[in-house]
Amino acid sequence: MSNRRIRIGIDTGGTFTDVVAFDEDSGELVTTKTPSTPGNPADGFIAGIEKILGIVDAEGSDISAVSHGTTVATNKLLEGKVEALGFITTEGYEFMLEIARQSVPDGYGNSYFWVKPDRIVPADRVRTVGGRLDFTGAEIRPFDEEAAVAAARWFRDQGITTLGVCLLHAYANDEHELRMRDILRREHPDAVVSISSEVLREYREYERSMTTLVDAAVKPNVSRYVTNISERLITFTGSEIPFYVMKSNGGVLSADEVVHQPITTVLSGPAAGALGAALIAKVAGFPRILTCDGGGTSTDVSVVLDGEPTLTTEGTVGAYPSKIPMIDVVTVGAGGGSIAWLSPEGTLKVGPHSAGADPGPLCYAKGGTQPTITDAHVTLGRIPPHLLGGEIPLDVEAARAGIADLAEQLGLDFERCATGILEISAWNQANALRQVSVKRGLDVRDFMLTTFGGSGSLLACRLVDILDLAGVVVPPNPGNVSAFGLLTVDVKNDYVQTHVAKESVLDHAAVQTILDDLTGRAREALAKEGFTPEQHRFQRTIDVRYVGQAFEVRVHAPEGTVDAAYVEQVAETFHAEHRQLYGYDFRGDRDQQVEWVNLRVTGIGPITRPEIPTLDKADGDALDRAVRGRRDVCFDPEVGYIDTPVVWRTDLGAGDTFSGPAIVEEFGSTIPVHPGFEVVVDDWANLVIRKVVS
Repeated sequence: MSNRRIRIGIDTGGTFTDVVAFDEDSGELVTTKTPSTPGNPADGFIAGIEKILGIVDAEGSDISAVSHGTTVATNKLLEGKVEALGFITTEGYEFMLEIARQSVPDGYGNSYFWVKPDRIVPADRVRTVGGRLDFTGAEIRPFDEEAAVAAARWFRDQGITTLGVCLLHAYANDEHELRMRDILRREHPDAVVSISSEVLREYREYERSMTTLVDAAVKPNVSRYVTNISERLITFTGSEIPFYVMKSNGGVLSADEVVHQPITTVLSGPAAGALGAALIAKVAGFPRILTCDGGGTSTDVSVVLDGEPTLTTEGTVGAYPSKIPMIDVVTVGAGGGSIAWLSPEGTLKVGPHSAGADPGPLCYAKGGTQPTITDAHVTLGRIPPHLLGGEIPLDVEAARAGIADLAEQLGLDFERCATGILEISAWNQANALRQVSVKRGLDVRDFMLTTFGGSGSLLACRLVDILDLAGVVVPPNPGNVSAFGLLTVDVKNDYVQTHVAKESVLDHAAVQTILDDLTGRAREALAKEGFTPEQHRFQRTIDVRYVGQAFEVRVHAPEGTVDAAYVEQVAETFHAEHRQLYGYDFRGDRDQQVEWVNLRVTGIGPITRPEIPTLDKADGDALDRAVRGRRDVCFDPEVGYIDTPVVWRTDLGAGDTFSGPAIVEEFGSTIPVHPGFEVVVDDWANLVIRKVVS
C-alpha cells in the first residue's frame, strides 16, 4: 500500500499544543489539542503528532511535511532571561546601548517616573575594535587586527560564548565584520556569533546593534530546540521529512536555515494565527478584519487589510526592539490563565502575570492559588465545567472559593467581582485592538473581529459593545486556527539594503543593481529550499520619507526597471500611505522632497493551501436540532443568572440563525452569545455574530 501524504501544522502555546492534519490527496482537515509541556516543549510536540495520527489512522511514514509555530524565542525575551552576552563594536561607540534613543514610553509626561530597562549587555561586557568605514562603505581607517584578537581572547577567557558584532556602517560594507568573525572562529571557536551585516543590513546603529544582540541571545535556545525536535521527528517517522518553522514575517523557513536566523522566529506563534484568520475571513467575504487570538497566557491582536496581515519593522519583544519584518501584532497579558489580584491601593487588577498551564487556574485543581479569567468564566456559567469535550474536568467550587475571597477583600458581591475581572480583561483587549488600528489611521467601526484561540471568543460580544465593531466572525475549531495557519504559509525570506538618496538625485542604475542583488540572494535561498525557478516569486518594498523626517513609511514597489516613471509611481504610493497614516501629504509641493531610505526584496516559495470546506444546510430549527442542554449563566450582574440554551456547534448547518442569550460549545472552545446579539452560520461554518439593531 502506498503512503498517504499528510501535512501537519503544530502550534505550541503556553497552555495547549494545537495540531491540524491536512491530507493532501483527499483534502480532509482534522484538528486536535494536547496539553503543552513547558519543561520540555518537544514532549508535547511529539504527543500532539501521535494523537493526530491516531485520529486519522495514519503512521509516521505518512507525514509529508511538518510546519511549526514556536514561542521559544518569544518567551526567552519576554522573561528577560538572557544569558551572559558579549558585544563587539567600533572604537568610541562602546556606550551606544546606554545612549539608545530618547523616546520614552507613553510620552514625556512619563519621563520622570520611567526607568530605562536593564540593557541587554552590561557595559563591562563590551569590547571595541579600531577601524572605520564611512556611510558609503569606504574605508577611512584600517581594521585593527591586534585589538580584534585581544577582544576575542578576552571573551574566551571570561567564558562568554554568545557574542554580537556590530561595527559602524557595516550595512554598506561587511568586510570588517567578516574579518572580526574569522578572528573569533580562530581564537574563540566555542563562541556563537551573530554579525549585524547578516542579521540586518540597515542603518541606525542602535536598532541594528539591538537586533543583532537579540539574534545572538536566542540563537543557542532556538538551535537546541529545533535540533532536538528535528532528531525526534526523524526517530518517530523513520526518515528525514521537511520540517519548517514559522517566521515573524508571515512565512516559514526550513529548520536547517532557521538556526542561522533565530531572530526571525520571535513572533512565530502569533504570526501563524493572524495568517490563518486572514485566509478564513477573506474566503468568507471579510477582507478587512481585526484578529483576536486568545490563549492561556496572553492575547495577540493584529489588523488584516485586503486579506493580508499588516507588517511592521518597528516591533519589540519584551524590552528589546527587533527591527525585522514582522506581522504587526500587539500582545497583552490577558489570556485565560491571567491572574486577578489586588494592587497595594486596593484596586482590582488582571494580568499580566499568568498561572500558565502548570499549575494553571484554580479550576484546574493542579495547585493554583490565585483566581484567573478562566475561573471567572466557569463560575458565571459562561464555559462548561470541563474542557476539550470532557477530557479535562474543572473544579468549579475551587474557582468559586478563590473569587469569593477576592470579592470579600473588595467589598463586592460575587457576581460583580467575577464580571469585573472579565470587564477589565475585555478593556485590556480593546485597548490593544485600538493600538493596531487607530495608529494606522483606521476606524475600528469599519472592521469585523475574527476571534480564535481557546479563549479568544469568550469576550467577543463585549468587544463589539466597547469598540462599536461591525460584528464578529468565529471560525470553526477556533482553538486550532494558528495551527491551521501554519498549513497556509509560503516559504519567505527578507533582504534589505540601506540606500539613502533624495528622489531628485536618485541614481536609477545603482538602485537597480541593489534590487537585483537582493533578488539574487532571495533566489539563491529559495533554490536551497527546493523551489524551482518557475515557482519563485518576489515582492519589492521601499522605505520612503519626506526629507527631514526621522521615520519612514514602507510602501509596495512594482516589478520592472527602475526609471523616472518607476520613481514617480513609488512617490504616488507614498503620498497616499502618508495621508492614510497621518492625515496629510505633500503631493505637488516642490519644497518637500521625497527621500528613499531602505530597499527591500522578499523571496516567496508558494505552497499548496488547503481548501476551506463548505458546510451543508440542515433541516428544521437550529435550536431544536443543536441544543444539548441548558444552564444558568450570568451575563450582567444587574440581571443575575439567566436560563440559557447550550448549543453544540457541530450540529449547526449553513444558514442557521438564532439569537442570544446562548452558549455555543465545541471540542476546543466556547462562544457566549450575549442577549441582544444574533448569530448566522455562513457557508464555511463560521459563526457571524452581530448586534441586533433595535
